[in-house]
Amino acid sequence: MRILPRYILGEIFGHALIGTALFTFVVFMRDVGRLMELVVRNSAPGVTVVEIFLFTLPAALTVTIPMGALVGILLGLSRLAADSEVTAMRASGIGTWAFVRIVAVFAIGAWLLASVNNVWLAPKAAAGLGRLQDRLKTSQASFEIQPRVFYEDFKNIVLYVEDVRAAGGVAVWRGVFLADVSTPNSPIITLARAGIIQQGPTPNEMRLHLEDGQRHEVQAGNAEQYTITQFQSTDIPIVIPSATQQSRETVSTAELPTPELWRLSRVSQPAQARWYAIEFHRRLAYPAACLVLALVGIPLGLSAKKGGKSTGFVITIVLVFVYYFVSLAGVALARQGKMSPTVGVWMANVAFGLAGLFLLWRSERRPFEIPWLRTFSWSDIRNRLAELTPALGEGGALERSMRRVRLFRTRFPQLLDDYVLREFLTYVGMVLAAFLLLTLVFTFFEILKDVLRNSVSMGTVGEYLLMVLPSMLYLMTPMSVLIAVLVTFGLMSRANEITAMKATGISIYRAVIPVLVMSAFIATGLFFFDQIYLPRFNKRQETLFNRIKGRPAQTYLNPGRKFIFGAHNDIYYYEFFDSSTDHSSFGNLSSFSFDPKTFDIRRRVSASSAHWEPRLQHWVFERGWVRNFNGTSIQGYDTFEARTFADLDEPPTYFKKEVKQSSEMNYDELASYIRDLQQSGFDVTRLKVQLQKKIAFPLITLVMAILAVPFSLSQGKRGALTGVAVAIGVAVVYWVTAGVFEALGNVTLLPPMLAAWAPDLLFAFGGGYLILKVPT
Repeated sequence: MRILPRYILGEIFGHALIGTALFTFVVFMRDVGRLMELVVRNSAPGVTVVEIFLFTLPAALTVTIPMGALVGILLGLSRLAADSEVTAMRASGIGTWAFVRIVAVFAIGAWLLASVNNVWLAPKAAAGLGRLQDRLKTSQASFEIQPRVFYEDFKNIVLYVEDVRAAGGVAVWRGVFLADVSTPNSPIITLARAGIIQQGPTPNEMRLHLEDGQRHEVQAGNAEQYTITQFQSTDIPIVIPSATQQSRETVSTAELPTPELWRLSRVSQPAQARWYAIEFHRRLAYPAACLVLALVGIPLGLSAKKGGKSTGFVITIVLVFVYYFVSLAGVALARQGKMSPTVGVWMANVAFGLAGLFLLWRSERRPFEIPWLRTFSWSDIRNRLAELTPALGEGGALERSMRRVRLFRTRFPQLLDDYVLREFLTYVGMVLAAFLLLTLVFTFFEILKDVLRNSVSMGTVGEYLLMVLPSMLYLMTPMSVLIAVLVTFGLMSRANEITAMKATGISIYRAVIPVLVMSAFIATGLFFFDQIYLPRFNKRQETLFNRIKGRPAQTYLNPGRKFIFGAHNDIYYYEFFDSSTDHSSFGNLSSFSFDPKTFDIRRRVSASSAHWEPRLQHWVFERGWVRNFNGTSIQGYDTFEARTFADLDEPPTYFKKEVKQSSEMNYDELASYIRDLQQSGFDVTRLKVQLQKKIAFPLITLVMAILAVPFSLSQGKRGALTGVAVAIGVAVVYWVTAGVFEALGNVTLLPPMLAAWAPDLLFAFGGGYLILKVPT
């Protein structure tokens, strides 16, 4: 029995390791771009980027370790059952409980690993991530400020910078415009030729160090009192609220050590004690999922005789969905006080434990099969159709084979293409379903605290999760195609089907044509899906997310935009803008006209109101004043009741800038939006990169298929497991490369087109070269 346990455990462990790595990578796909931009901007050292990765890893492992353990058990045992090895073991006297004893070694090991992660590592990582976010809040602020973009995250301060350059690990600004709007009707304006952000005396304080500038201040209610102060250098303190303090209510339980959670659950007020008790039991219950899922997985894996790994994969998807649905429902009921924390959190474990014991008892008495979990047999379908349709049974074997049930009834795809495509699309569907399920589970974990704190209905939560699916489908499809190609041709190579094709004169190039054609169709479908449907889903998703987070309702026309750069080197500031009538009007409007070379103010206009006159095609400023400047000296000062200015002629539509995200627009809308913002002087570099990615990203589906073909054919007898491992490696390299190039484009170190298309071109050329090297 020493050799046999090692053999079974080795089969299970390999699948579990690959499954856990794959699921964890899927969770981190959303954060790769942000991490790469930190590296590219030099705003965070490599050690800090590694810290961010390590601090977020334990939270992902909370979900992915039990899933990986279940994948290992089901796929490992399903493979043994499909190859009749389980039958041979049973014939030699090995019963179901012998398998339980062997698999229990793996399940207990996974439970211990998950327990260490949940009980000790995850709370320390959550606390460390909170401290790191506070530290980075200050150090990253200078790099968050983009050139020619109004930055409004500082309290009562609006900052505008003409140019930003990195030097010595800090961002150096050129042409600084700073408005202190503590008194909205008379903002204090500070101009400077250069500036940087420095660390203040406390972690939550920064200092804006400005050089060679001037300060313009007008007394509120008395326009004649105007002061200009020139300086060689000055420091302006800015206090940044602690991110940890702001969200302490939502993260405190996750950061608390486990013994402290237990103590607080015994001594706190009933409402608070319930929250602490739920978190305490969650840290113990989710690792135990490795044990109860093993109890269910062993009999189901042993029964998967016909479908093999495909059946194991399907069972994994179903079991994980059911387990986490029951678990999350129990947690929600416990937090609402409808059941005790112990019952609510452990409800899924108890249910699956009882189900597993029943299945084990049933399997020991007589091996069983679950028909609806078996892979469909196309020969059985053909035989049934032949019985129902006599015409199909007429003629010889050749005629009947030509009348076989096919996916397509055209000259292309032919019979061989039909077979390859069926296998390929099956694996695409299964892998994509697993990825989407994992995303839903992890997303629900992320929003659960906000859902309960803000009393969000389950209907809203369900709708939000449904709105998340389209964007995840768009993101995960290329990865699914990559894995499906590797697994499909890997299994065909292992079963000597590739060798049989070569022996009959079929080239490898001919064999992979249907997969490449289908991948091209999928890529085209993703592009049109992004053009027609995805923006609408993303808009609705953002609305529901704000409701779950308890944020006020937001419109896409930003009412809070008080500053806008004009078309003639002007900055407009206003307190009110009404565009509901033909004669659009401003309330308390100011205009600052600049010298484009020196960034000095040449003229400042202030008016209590202004309205657009269609006949004049100009703004009529009412009850205000105008000052002209030459450096720090005032060249003229006039008051007026009504006046127009020839260069202040931007129409009302110019000020109605719709604030959108690139994901909420299709290609044409985003291109128009970029042109609109460019006219206002806003930096649109990031949007230009996203515009190119609207086409480049769907095309990576075809590139992934091209790249996967040579890898799959080189696996030999190693099979699907090696294919999945290779897929993870290729996907990691691609997403890191794409993240680096996108970050380089965002900081204008690469042209937007090159930043978006370079990963596709590099991987396409690499895949094409490797295909040409494959023996045909």
